[in-house]
Amino acid sequence: MELFDLAGQVAIVTGSTKGIGKAIAARMCQHGAKVVVSSRKADMCEAVTAEINKDYAANGGEAISIPAHVGVEEDLSRLVNGTLDKWGKITTLVPNAAVNPYYGPSAEMPESALDKILEINVKGVFKLCHMVLPGMVEQGGGAIIIIASNSGLKGSVELCGYAISKVAEHQIARNLAVEFGPLGIRVNAIAPGLIKTDFAKTLWTNPKRLERVEKLLPLRRIGDPDDIAGTAVFLASPAAAFLTGQVVNVDGGNAIV
Repeated sequence: MELFDLAGQVAIVTGSTKGIGKAIAARMCQHGAKVVVSSRKADMCEAVTAEINKDYAANGGEAISIPAHVGVEEDLSRLVNGTLDKWGKITTLVPNAAVNPYYGPSAEMPESALDKILEINVKGVFKLCHMVLPGMVEQGGGAIIIIASNSGLKGSVELCGYAISKVAEHQIARNLAVEFGPLGIRVNAIAPGLIKTDFAKTLWTNPKRLERVEKLLPLRRIGDPDDIAGTAVFLASPAAAFLTGQVVNVDGGNAIV
């Protein structure tokens, strides 16, 4: 059990009021971590925080809410400083919040959509990582787990801008792992496949598309948010102490077919 024990850890999970982020926050709390639930809407943060504290808090785990828009630098600073004020440290960062305002071919993508994708998915992640890294360096270690996507591994007609941003996240993980590994900080990315979330609803609510995807996957099903949460708990835990700079595909085998 000690291999997967998160007691004593303090984790920020962005975009954690639903879907993958919510599952990660809940499972980390269940494994003993202090967790910050964060998204743009304060009421949703408070509701999810109460739910996690009621149903998942164990082994000293606890959740608080600090609303933040990851595209606003002042909000990111408030998120980091609020966590430090409450618990005095940040041992784990999970940049999960992302946007995808456009589905379709690249030739028809509005420049405003590309700008928004890059601002949130790339610059927001990069800035937040660098806000927590000095504290991790000072305390002698930490873990960053970027929630990317396996759309960053292949070409896509429908997800061009999003896929570009996600492969950039893969590289952020690799670069930071090399730069900060000697200082005891591990940085990895998770590349989920198609997961049953509201965010990906347009991709799995079409019955014909869903059937086609499920027939392609070796496991013959799309994923559930807990499939990603388990991997995040592993990457934050002592069990992953020798793992850094990796993009972990959690996609039912999609990357191999």
